[in-house]
Amino acid sequence: MHAVTVRQEIVDRVLARRGRYHLYDALDPAKTAFVVIDMQNMFCEPGAPAEVPASRGICGHINRMAAALREMGGIVIWVTSATARSGGRSDWDHFVNNFVAEEVRERTVEALAPGSHGERVWHELEVLPDDLYVRKNRYSALTPGASRLQSLLSGYGIRNVLIGGTKTNICCESTGRDAMMLDYNVVMVEDCNAALSDDEHRAALENMIQQFGDVMTADETIAVLRKRHN
Repeated sequence: MHAVTVRQEIVDRVLARRGRYHLYDALDPAKTAFVVIDMQNMFCEPGAPAEVPASRGICGHINRMAAALREMGGIVIWVTSATARSGGRSDWDHFVNNFVAEEVRERTVEALAPGSHGERVWHELEVLPDDLYVRKNRYSALTPGASRLQSLLSGYGIRNVLIGGTKTNICCESTGRDAMMLDYNVVMVEDCNAALSDDEHRAALENMIQQFGDVMTADETIAVLRKRHN
């Protein structure tokens, strides 16, 4: 788990701009989804093509956050990355051919195949039968056409989106940004996110708190939800 958080100079900037640091004093858990992104073998397993070592250290925090939200009537959504392949091409060929090194390209495509070992949720995470699953094929699960996440959020009457998973600064931040621009209340649960480095993790948190959503720990987020729990 990362040992860094938002720097004081950013806290001061936020306070000067809007007069308060946290955006949300209370959130209705019945209208809240905990969206856990890419916590799958492709990113969590040692030696995997896109391993994020810090991702294994946040499993306990994700499990605690998920359990608390379920108990209060919210939903947990597990989002995994997968890219289909047909005729020798991926359905995100631009990514595969330009952002994945040639020597690991074939291994990466295989690990991202729908239903593959690489797509399975990491075994340390506690997934319950009533949880929901979403498969995406872009960084943001809310990019048009990338997944059915927006339909699920709408169908379940969700207004508050908690973001956890990996990488903090790529798929998690991308989905959080899009959620805010679709008018959801967004919270990046900082100790439920992991990146390849402390600097990248902190940069994403600082982007979010300034322009796109709140940043709180799991314990802080649970406390905010309990204020509206009946």
